[in-house]
Amino acid sequence: MKRIKDWVAGIVLAAMMTSSVAFAQAPAATAAPAAAPAATATATAADAKPAEAAKPAEAAKPAEAAPAAKAPEPNKGDTAWMMVSTLLVLMMALPGLALFYGGLVRSKNVLSVLMQVMVVFSLVSVLWLIYGYSFAFTAGNPYFGGTDRLFGKGLFDAATGTFAMAATFSKGVVIPEIVFAVFQATFAGITCALIVGAFAERMKFSAVLIFTVIWFTFSYIPIAHMVWFWPGPDAYTDAKLVDGLNATAGKIWQWGALDFAGGTVVHINAGVAGLVGAYLVGKRLGYGKEAFPPHSLVLTMIGASLLWVGWFGFNAGSALEANNTAGLAFFNTFIATAGAVLSWIFIEWFLKGKPSMLGAASGAVAGLVAVTPAAGNVGIMGALIIGLIAGVVCFWGVTGLKKLLGADDALDVFGVHAVGGILGALLTGVFNSPSLGGPGYVSDWVTAGVIKAADYSIAGQVWIQFKGVALTVVWTAVVAFIAFKIADLIVGLRVSDDEQREGLDIVSHGETAYNR
Repeated sequence: MKRIKDWVAGIVLAAMMTSSVAFAQAPAATAAPAAAPAATATATAADAKPAEAAKPAEAAKPAEAAPAAKAPEPNKGDTAWMMVSTLLVLMMALPGLALFYGGLVRSKNVLSVLMQVMVVFSLVSVLWLIYGYSFAFTAGNPYFGGTDRLFGKGLFDAATGTFAMAATFSKGVVIPEIVFAVFQATFAGITCALIVGAFAERMKFSAVLIFTVIWFTFSYIPIAHMVWFWPGPDAYTDAKLVDGLNATAGKIWQWGALDFAGGTVVHINAGVAGLVGAYLVGKRLGYGKEAFPPHSLVLTMIGASLLWVGWFGFNAGSALEANNTAGLAFFNTFIATAGAVLSWIFIEWFLKGKPSMLGAASGAVAGLVAVTPAAGNVGIMGALIIGLIAGVVCFWGVTGLKKLLGADDALDVFGVHAVGGILGALLTGVFNSPSLGGPGYVSDWVTAGVIKAADYSIAGQVWIQFKGVALTVVWTAVVAFIAFKIADLIVGLRVSDDEQREGLDIVSHGETAYNR
């Protein structure tokens, strides 16, 4: 046990205190995740012409000096698309996820779940501005970013009216960094909100908030940095610079892992943390002895539908531009989800005799989860296959695997999000291959050259994907364990048995969802 504690302490200290470590390894650069902002380029609120060179003396009239190169300016269409995508992701959480979860619990606990989702999302949004964005998306070391953007510093200069620009995945194409920052804020918020489904109906509201602050700080932020932070395409101007530039990126990005919209950062991260919470908080009173039927599958259906619609912003928005890659991610999100709905209900129909509305809604979420890392990284048929497989595998995740694990994961956060995220991450390594209809990845950011089919190694890429998954699983499990233990020491994790019987709506919030 002492060795485990020492190992845990080592991970936390490494995340917080490692100075900028340079890695000599130059991996195959990926075109997968959300780009780190390139804070060097700026654009003024009003178009400004470059200043003319001062006129020389009359005696000599050489040719006028060429005007300085103009910094890239954001395209209004890209900016508008990113703002719409941000709203779509917000809708996924509020009200989408809240209604999806709210319908699955008993009527005496529905407000507690709605409150947890809404307040956790809001709490994380504020923390994101204060320090989360800076530590996730600025240069620091391979595990943790720096302090350049604390409190939003540098995103907007009111004195000059200039906005910092963020890189996309195309050279010379930028978006306002303030838009990129708020887009990523919605990802952080919904990831933390996902976890509450695992310990629904029995955890103290105060403990939920304490856990959220700790886990967000030491799990979400480092993993987002490890997977998604890189210098941006415009930094790669010379082959001699590649090794040094790669060394400034996040650890998992350095490996070359593909995660288009958050299979590791969002779903595996949250799903594993939820499972740890289900174990540590303990089972609901009466679990295994009495049924806990959803109180309103209508709410769950509405929530699942809002999630499906909002997910187009989640996945297609992660292209960071309104371009062909966004279109591919859009279609893949659509078809993978439809495939997962069908495969889930048919396997349920075959094994249980009847297809259920809950099964259809769960299948939709499973497909959305599995296609998240793959959205812009696979071809259309690859996305359909991923969705079809996800429906079956996640059905097993919430039935057979759940029984094997023995945890009361109330709303199947692990079985859908962790299992679906792992499946999607691994299959992305398969179907990214150009020989299987995938787009491949950028293997040379200096020339923006994409890997050729003959050079793509499916086994090699799947191994890289597996390493990213494994590091995420271990990291989030350790941080979640510590976070839950700290919350338990401060306020206690679990409400009393009598409070469970009365319901958390009255006990925690003094309200009821429905008038009797």
